[in-house]
Amino acid sequence: MRRTALYSRSDRPPTAGPGDGAPARDAAAASGAAPAKEHTPAASRRRFSPAALAQRHERWLALAVGLLAGLIAMGLWLSSRPAPRVLTQKDIDGAVLHTLTNKTLPSRAAKAYETIRPSVVRVVGTGYPEEPSKAGRKPGGKNDKSGKAAPSDPGSKRADAKPSAPGSDKPGEKKPGAEKGRDLPDGHPDLEKGTGVGTGVVIVDKGIILTNLHVVLGATKLKVIFHEGTESDATVIGMQPEHDLAVLRANKRPDALQAAVLRSTADLAPGDEVVAVGFPFGIGPSASSGVISGLKREYRSSDGKRVLTNLIQFDAAANPGNSGGPLVTMDGEVVGIVTAILNPTEQRVFVGIGFAVPIENAAAGAGMSPF
Repeated sequence: MRRTALYSRSDRPPTAGPGDGAPARDAAAASGAAPAKEHTPAASRRRFSPAALAQRHERWLALAVGLLAGLIAMGLWLSSRPAPRVLTQKDIDGAVLHTLTNKTLPSRAAKAYETIRPSVVRVVGTGYPEEPSKAGRKPGGKNDKSGKAAPSDPGSKRADAKPSAPGSDKPGEKKPGAEKGRDLPDGHPDLEKGTGVGTGVVIVDKGIILTNLHVVLGATKLKVIFHEGTESDATVIGMQPEHDLAVLRANKRPDALQAAVLRSTADLAPGDEVVAVGFPFGIGPSASSGVISGLKREYRSSDGKRVLTNLIQFDAAANPGNSGGPLVTMDGEVVGIVTAILNPTEQRVFVGIGFAVPIENAAAGAGMSPF
């Protein structure tokens, strides 16, 4: 009986029988070709397992673990620290009391002096005539050695009374010495030798200095000595006679010259503390402290011919030699230029009333408008 031929449209290769794979593998091995890999589920699981990933990224994994361990350690350390103690007002008061008890603090006057000291200069004049009135110097208190009237003679035989015209001693006529006791601390205790010492204060670091006019008037030569010892000749570059002020310029100056800070007098009041710095009787620099006694005071010279107005009255000690020196606040800021003292006796010494020109007027004399 004849068999019917069977066929199939499938492209699949005929299934190999049990023993058919061996000849193929043997043929592949004989030809040197690599055997085909088996794509089984077990092989896929081995390729994407955690162990394989860990082995492949071993360095990065170690770094991440180290950082995590460090962060955990820092967090534990911070959490174990005690919380910072909050300061109370009692703690602050106790600290302040401890400091005040165990440490001596400088006084306010000492701080003011140290602040203004680098700006204070000694003004030395030479060539003054023995009788200042003959040289045309401003009258007002040259009654210490030359032409001084005896206490028993209340007449006008004092040096500052000599300019009076003949016949001025007529009965009933006011004598120039009638207002004796009003005296300028002119800073010239050695007028018989033709020398004198006053004070000045640096207001511009280019060597511009304020002082009193009566300190420099009549001197043939002026010298200024700065706080660190530098000496220099000086010349008068400006005058304001109505306020008894003169402006000097030093020919040379220290490299780091410090100018004083000028402060408005608008808010000054009686009772405010002040310090006067200068060279009383050539000694210094010296500091004296006190308070402002009054404002807008008027001063009249001993011969009655000169009147200074709008003055600051103070009770810090001032004597001949303080003329031209600064009157400063407790912050070391200049509010005035010491110019006069009031004394009811024939002695040129301080009895409690001094006068200073407000710094606004003084600065105007130097061509400045500081406020």
